[in-house]
Amino acid sequence: MVDNIFGHCDPRFTKVEEVFRRNFQEGWEYEGAAFAVYHKGKLVVDLQGGYADSSSLAKWTDKTRTIVFSVTKSVGALCIALLVDRGYINYEDKLSSFWPKYAQNGKEDTTVEMVVNHQAGLPAFDGPFSFEDAKNPDRVSEIIESQTPLWKPGTKSGYHALTYGWLVDQIIRRVDPKKRSVGKFFREEIAEVHDIDFFIGLPPAEEYTVSRLTTPSFSFTLREIWQQPALLVMLVMTMLAKILGWGYPQVWTFPSWLNLPGKKITANNPELHFLEQVAALGITRAKDLAKLFALVIKGEIVSPKLVERFYEPMIKEKDAVMGFEAPKGLGFMHSPNPKKPGKYFFGHPGYGGNNVAVDPEEELVIAYVTNGIKVGYGDLTLTFNRLKNAVLDIVEKFGN
Repeated sequence: MVDNIFGHCDPRFTKVEEVFRRNFQEGWEYEGAAFAVYHKGKLVVDLQGGYADSSSLAKWTDKTRTIVFSVTKSVGALCIALLVDRGYINYEDKLSSFWPKYAQNGKEDTTVEMVVNHQAGLPAFDGPFSFEDAKNPDRVSEIIESQTPLWKPGTKSGYHALTYGWLVDQIIRRVDPKKRSVGKFFREEIAEVHDIDFFIGLPPAEEYTVSRLTTPSFSFTLREIWQQPALLVMLVMTMLAKILGWGYPQVWTFPSWLNLPGKKITANNPELHFLEQVAALGITRAKDLAKLFALVIKGEIVSPKLVERFYEPMIKEKDAVMGFEAPKGLGFMHSPNPKKPGKYFFGHPGYGGNNVAVDPEEELVIAYVTNGIKVGYGDLTLTFNRLKNAVLDIVEKFGN
């Protein structure tokens, strides 16, 4: 039995703590997790608990950070938005206008907006991509320049699971007046300015704070599918796509050094934690993730006028890679708000169940991180969905 659940809740949100504890008591959290909520600019929920590494009985502490996988894409989106806000770039700009060598093999008309909306046609690289390549931005640039899009840029939207990170980094290196990497740009322009504990490229001295990822057992997976039958459909469709070649199955063939999912959890390799990969390898705490987006909706990161463009998805069509509708826009993913028909949360889900979801009308930010990988994704993650629904019920009941 986990005995180190800690943190605090505003008195109105005590139901959330009950749900958080129940997730552990019922075995849905088999490692560690943290959950944070900002409402009207205040941190009203900050709950943590479980194990940072159950194999060594290391408990989760307030210093524990974890990899949030694709939630990191939302931070890449913010970095691009900040450069747009400051006038260094426009979403409508062609990459070839500041990156001439990009204009090869049918990529000459690709815009920044197409990149962040997963429309660039480069959801996977067409050749080997080593860890040494990944650490060398010049080599990454050459690899991207040589690619031929899998579809005409702008005609489809298909999830760029990893390549989004390399593309965003290369854009920032060219349009930022100081020519910084995405990790350095985010750290100096956002994280340090606003005291946000979120790293894209972890300093080696901080490695001891990173929780160890664990994949679910077969019995846990079956139990999760039993509770969330829609997961079975998602898993079967993904498997059939790989077997029958539907869509673009090569996207899910990750390089061996970052194999998600896989028998070996390569994301536990500290060398990956030091890598600046804004599609998949952000490392943070739930309360810092929530704080970041609480500042976003207050207009303290980018201008309120630009933030308003995040609220509604630009694309609602079936995703060419994932095979189902995936509302998205300007680098964010959107999910329907069950309390407000026709309205959406913006943010981004991540592998394993990690998530950040923002309801700007309610000034509400919900963040969940975990090192116990779940099969579910987004709202199909049972632990996250339980917590989110508890929060929404409370906000609906108490309002302000």
